[in-house]
Amino acid sequence: MFMGEYNHSIDAKGRMIVPAKFREQLGNEFVVTKGLDGCLFVYSNEEWHRIEENLRDKPLTSREARKFMRFFFAGAATCEVDKQGRILLPANLREYAGIDKEVVSVGVYSRVEIWSKDRYLENSDFDEMDEIADHMAELGIGI
Repeated sequence: MFMGEYNHSIDAKGRMIVPAKFREQLGNEFVVTKGLDGCLFVYSNEEWHRIEENLRDKPLTSREARKFMRFFFAGAATCEVDKQGRILLPANLREYAGIDKEVVSVGVYSRVEIWSKDRYLENSDFDEMDEIADHMAELGIGI
C-alpha cells in the first residue's frame, strides 16, 4: 500500500526522484499515465496488468468506455528508475499535469499520484472535508 506525501523538483531534463518508500513497492520499472483531476497516476507493473484485465472486458460499443480507455492507455508510458533513483517523465505527461519545477508525489493506496505543486495545493481544499465525509458514510466507509 502506498501512503505519504513527498515534495520534489524536476530537473531541466524532466527527471524527478522517486521516493525510496515508493521505489520499494514499484520496482525499477513501472507505468505512469494520465490521471484524473489533472495529475499523473503511477502503477506497479503488477497493478497495471490487473487494471488491463479489468478494462479488457469493457464493451467497445460503449462510447464512454472507449473514450476512457483511449485517455488512459494512450497517455501511458513505462518509466525506468536510473542509478540516482530518478525517472524521466515524458514531456506529454508533464504538460498534461502542468508540471514544470515543483512536484508532489502522493501515495494513494494502490497507486502513486504525481502532481504539480500548485495544482496539488488547489485540489487540497480541506473546506470540502465534511462533504467528503458524508459521501464516505453513504458508501459505508467508516474510519
